[in-house]
Amino acid sequence: MLPVPMPFINNSRCRYFLALAALFVSLQLHGQDTGRIVNDVTQLNPIKVSAIITPATTQEIVDAVKEHKGPVSIGGGRFSMGGQTATEDAVQIDMRSFNRIVAFSAAKKEITVQAGITWRKIQEHIDSFGLSVKIMQTYANFTVGGSLSVNCHGRYTGQGPIILSVKQIKIVLANGDLVAASPAENTEIFYGAIGGYGGLGVITEVTLSLTDNCRVRRSSQVMPVSAYPEFFAANVRNDSLMMFHNADIYPKRYKRIRAVSYKKTSDSVTVKYRIKPVGKKYRFNKMAFKIISEFPEGKWIRQHIIDPFTYSKDPVEWRNYEASYDVMELEPKSRKKKTYVLQEYFVPVAAFDSFYSSMTRILREHKVNVMNISVRNAKQDPGSMLAWARTEVFAFVLYYKQGTTQKDKDKVKGWTRELVDAVTANNGAYYLPYQVNATPEQFSKAYPGAATFFELKKRLDPDNKFRNKLWDAYYTPAQK
Repeated sequence: MLPVPMPFINNSRCRYFLALAALFVSLQLHGQDTGRIVNDVTQLNPIKVSAIITPATTQEIVDAVKEHKGPVSIGGGRFSMGGQTATEDAVQIDMRSFNRIVAFSAAKKEITVQAGITWRKIQEHIDSFGLSVKIMQTYANFTVGGSLSVNCHGRYTGQGPIILSVKQIKIVLANGDLVAASPAENTEIFYGAIGGYGGLGVITEVTLSLTDNCRVRRSSQVMPVSAYPEFFAANVRNDSLMMFHNADIYPKRYKRIRAVSYKKTSDSVTVKYRIKPVGKKYRFNKMAFKIISEFPEGKWIRQHIIDPFTYSKDPVEWRNYEASYDVMELEPKSRKKKTYVLQEYFVPVAAFDSFYSSMTRILREHKVNVMNISVRNAKQDPGSMLAWARTEVFAFVLYYKQGTTQKDKDKVKGWTRELVDAVTANNGAYYLPYQVNATPEQFSKAYPGAATFFELKKRLDPDNKFRNKLWDAYYTPAQK
C-alpha cells in the first residue's frame, strides 16, 4: 500500500504543531523529560520548558509566536550564564538552525544573515573576499542574534558595543508582525531590541557593516596596574593602526598587568592559518586553567612561567585568525562540582583607579578564585535603551571558578552585590548576560534606561509573552 500524501506538512504552522505533538508523544512514551531541560554553559541554571522548537524559516517563527499562548523564550549558543534564554514552561525557540546568509556585498562591505548563524560561519564566507567582522566577541561560536541581544563588545580598539556596526534588524513582535528597524526606521525598536535580551521579540535577520581583513603583529608589555590608564591613553587609544587590545590583571595580588596589542602591519604572516582551525582538543589550555585555578601556586605559575612563554614571540597573523577563537579552549572536563563563570563591570575611563581599588578589595576579602581580569575599552553607546556604555568606558571582565552547591551560589551572590554597589558608585554598570544576582534596586541604578525599555515592552508585548529569567527578575508588568 502506498503512503497517503500529506501536503499540509509543507505548511509551517502545521509543522510547528506537529513538532509540539511529536515532542509530547515522545515524552509520554519514554516517561522522561530531559529533552525539555534548557541549561547554559555554566550548567548552573537548568530550566524545564514546555517545548523546544528549531525553526528554519521566518514563517515558522511568526507562527510559533502568534499561536503559542504562554511564554516564549529565545536561545542561541546558550553562552549567557543566568537563564537569559529560558523560563519555566515556555516554548523555547532554538535559533541555531536558522543560520543562512541572506545577502552579501563585498563592494559595500555588508552582509545580511539569519540571526542563528555563528560568527565563525560568517568569517568562513567573507575571508576570501579580504573582509572581516567589524565588532564581535572574542569567541566565534556565538550566534549573531545572541550577540545583538546582549549588545556584545570585543577587544577592537576605537570601537564599542556591537550596535555601532548594525545597519538594520528584522524582528518578530508579540503579535506576529515582522518589522524592520534601524537607526532611521522604527528607531525605538532598534534601540530597544539590541541589548534587550529577547524582551521585545525575536530578531530574525541582521545587516552588518564589515571591514577589511589585515595582518596584525602582536606585542605585549607588563607594568604596574597603576601605570595602565596612562599607557593606554598614550599608546593605544588614538592609534589608528591598533586593531585589538586588552590587558590582563594578574591575581592574587592584582598589582601587575600585561597589556596585549595587535597592530596593523605590512610584514609577512608567521601564522599559516587565515582562520583558526576547528576540532582542536586544547589540552594545553585546559591543563593550564586547571593549574591556575587549583594548584596552590597556580596563579604564580601563570604569571611567571606560562604567560612569559606564551608571549615570548610577537607573531604576525591575519585579523580573522585573531577573531576566530573557539570557546572549547575554556571548557573543563566536568562542571558537575565546580564551574568557570564570567562577570563584567563597566566604568567611565576616569573611574578606573577608583573601581579597581574597590574591586580588588572585595575579591580579596571573599577569597574569590579569580583566574583572570581582562581590561578592555569601549566607545560610548549610540543610544540603546539598556546601554552599558553611557560614556566611553573601561570594561573589567572577571573570570573565576566557583562551586555548584547552593551554598556556593549564595556566597557568589553576596560578593557580586558588593561589586555592583562599587560599580554604580562610580557611575558604571554591570553586564547582564551573567548570573542574575543583583537586586531590582541595583539593576535600576545600573540601567537608568530600563524604565523606557519597560514602557516599550508593555506597548509591544502587553501580555509579557517574551520572557526569560532575567526579565522574570526585573520586569513585573503589573507594577510598571
